[in-house]
Amino acid sequence: MFTGIIESVGKVIASEKKGGDLRLTIATEKLDMSDVQLGDSIAVNGVCLTAVELDQSSFVADVSNETIDHTATGKLQQGSDVNLEKALTPTTRLGGHLVSGHVDGVGEVVERSDDGRSVHFTIKAPDELAKYIAHKGSITVDGISLTVNKVSGAEFELNIVPHTMQETVIKHYQVGTQVNLEVDLIARYLERLLLGDKAAEKESDGVSMSFLAENGFIKNI
Repeated sequence: MFTGIIESVGKVIASEKKGGDLRLTIATEKLDMSDVQLGDSIAVNGVCLTAVELDQSSFVADVSNETIDHTATGKLQQGSDVNLEKALTPTTRLGGHLVSGHVDGVGEVVERSDDGRSVHFTIKAPDELAKYIAHKGSITVDGISLTVNKVSGAEFELNIVPHTMQETVIKHYQVGTQVNLEVDLIARYLERLLLGDKAAEKESDGVSMSFLAENGFIKNI
């Protein structure tokens, strides 16, 4: 688990095809590696990866085809900057929100504009994630815990303060940039809980407006 508070911006120093998938070597820059051991988890742009080799200034992680297919990790190249966060401990300050490091989909930046000293972004999420994104709710973008300022369909807006711009890779975002998205854990579990016994049905379509009406959660209009 993670908090979505980025500890360092690292850099990909090697990206190589290995055994049909991908192996990344990442320089950790200012990330304190003194308490990291082999097998520990580190979030890289919001993707939970396992350190299979490490030293005091870098680590190596294998990236499966599942991760390549469902995140923007496969687009990382030598020299790419990445957000880094070590897994939380029982004494970690939970400055953001609970983040699993399991990416739900890839979004795309569709607008960037200055707003005073902050920067305003609009991001288009995959349509299937729209139901999990709420006004003033939390969302993780490339591992950064952020507050949603506005939602319109599958698009949501963010206001990024100068500190976050300086300390994360969000400063590099331009229109067209693809980003890893993880929706709030509570929203995902709530949807599953609402299914009740229907969750065991293999052909279940999930929670829909008709499902909510049929089960008394909303009134038929």
